[in-house]
Amino acid sequence: MGAAGSSRLAGFALPVLRRPEQLKPVWLGAAALGLAAVALGTVVWRRRRSRRRRRWRRLQQVGTVTQLWIYPVKSCKGVAVSEAECTAMGLRSGNLRDRFWLVIKEDGHMVTARQEPRLVLISISYEDDRLTFKAPGMDQLVLQSKLPSSNRIHNCRIFGLDIKGRDCGDEAAQWFTNFLKTESFRLVQFEKSMKGRLSKKIFPSAVQNYQVAYPDCSPIHILSEASLADLNIRLEKKVKMDQFRPNIVVTGCDAFEEDTWEDILIGNAEMKKVSACPRCIMTTVDPVTGVIGRQEPLETLKSYRLCDPSERAIYKSSPLFGIYYSVEKLGSLKVGDPVYQMVQ
Repeated sequence: MGAAGSSRLAGFALPVLRRPEQLKPVWLGAAALGLAAVALGTVVWRRRRSRRRRRWRRLQQVGTVTQLWIYPVKSCKGVAVSEAECTAMGLRSGNLRDRFWLVIKEDGHMVTARQEPRLVLISISYEDDRLTFKAPGMDQLVLQSKLPSSNRIHNCRIFGLDIKGRDCGDEAAQWFTNFLKTESFRLVQFEKSMKGRLSKKIFPSAVQNYQVAYPDCSPIHILSEASLADLNIRLEKKVKMDQFRPNIVVTGCDAFEEDTWEDILIGNAEMKKVSACPRCIMTTVDPVTGVIGRQEPLETLKSYRLCDPSERAIYKSSPLFGIYYSVEKLGSLKVGDPVYQMVQ
């Protein structure tokens, strides 16, 4: 047998037999090692549990949720809810999803209150998986939240990015066309099987990877009552919260304190700051009259809420008001929930 064969057999060598009195030290040693392992495991478990406790002790309450809003159709009125699921693509209550419906032109380009300010006059209610649309001078429109799979899928365009949408039918198209009275429009719905717009294409510098349906930039938008109050002190004609269309309204904090919240916990949902919300001419649309003013409150915001010069490439000349968040951990939340900042 060669050296290689001897080496292979060495791995199968018979054990050396020991007398009982020789086994005692071996068993004692094994027992000692076992006890040591148990003790070490206990220490590690205690340390891990202690770390978990320390993590929770570092939660700092910064406010309380006073309002939750879902805006089913982009630019139409919001629906106030008392509780909601916080999904990766925004707030949800049953099949009512935030900005999962969109008005488009015949060529697929989005239509918002920037172009058609009277969209803000359309109110929406939701019951038994049906959406009911109401608008001044119009009979109500009732749509099922689940569309027939035979309905056409449109190629839509939002801020230069492509996205799909299933057509809501001729009746809905005629209803929006008759109300807006400027050209032909159609209503489309985003479906879960469709691919959303990617955060990296919306914000090339974004750290988070997420998708959105028809919102401008992110799944969640948060604004505080104190920030609105600070703005109204400077305005001759006061504005209301619905002019800025946040999903979550917070009280119990200082004006613009939300600018500093990086990671937050509400209910059992965790969110991470994406960016400040740059404001545009949309804020000048009066939600009561549907008239676009093109000046206030935008001009006043520009007088004291412009970005730092180092961020000019991102925000340009748009004033900042409110904060965009991504959803890091899915969960549920409700009005009255504390808002915690997750301090490192």
